[in-house]
Amino acid sequence: MSQPPSSRRATCAACLRARPACICRWVRPVGSPAALLILQHPLEVANAKNSARLLHLSVAGSVLEVGETFEPARLDALLHADGRTPVLLYPETPANSQSSANSQSPAPAPLPAPEEIRLVVLDATWRKSRKMLYLNPALQQLPRLALRDMPASHYRIRKAHAPDQLSTLEASAYALAQLGGDGAPYAPLFAAFDGFVEQQAAFVPRLNCRE
Repeated sequence: MSQPPSSRRATCAACLRARPACICRWVRPVGSPAALLILQHPLEVANAKNSARLLHLSVAGSVLEVGETFEPARLDALLHADGRTPVLLYPETPANSQSSANSQSPAPAPLPAPEEIRLVVLDATWRKSRKMLYLNPALQQLPRLALRDMPASHYRIRKAHAPDQLSTLEASAYALAQLGGDGAPYAPLFAAFDGFVEQQAAFVPRLNCRE
């Protein structure tokens, strides 16, 4: 039975969260020469600890698409809109590295200028991101950008499965900075993320104990 209108929780139209948990105050608009495409797994949409929506609202011109399996034509349009070169933010997997080592093809060409790149980010757990790769062959073919020697994450409200595991917002901000060669324009994103984490921490008891 549906709830009466008076008892329904009002939802923010921008961040899609209940009004008391709205995160719009942490949005910090930033521009980026590289375009940003966020492919979000459906299970992340309603996760209060997820940072992808804040990232999307902050990075001008970014696109957030929800799905696990994408229709090929739709995915191709998202990846190659405006003639940009899509680059997947994802570490080299053992199979991928082995395939490259055994290949007789020349080394991958250097990435184009940031203004010609679309950074593609998978917003999912590691297990779900691997499944998204498997289910969408077009993603497997993309050149990859891997982050290395990153500082510790500030994502203390969500369990990390590896010491250097970052939130989607942090990883994307570092990647955009790496592509552009300058991290200063993306500093507001990290400040926004810290505020977001503090807000979410208020709803998490015994935060000093990692999940």
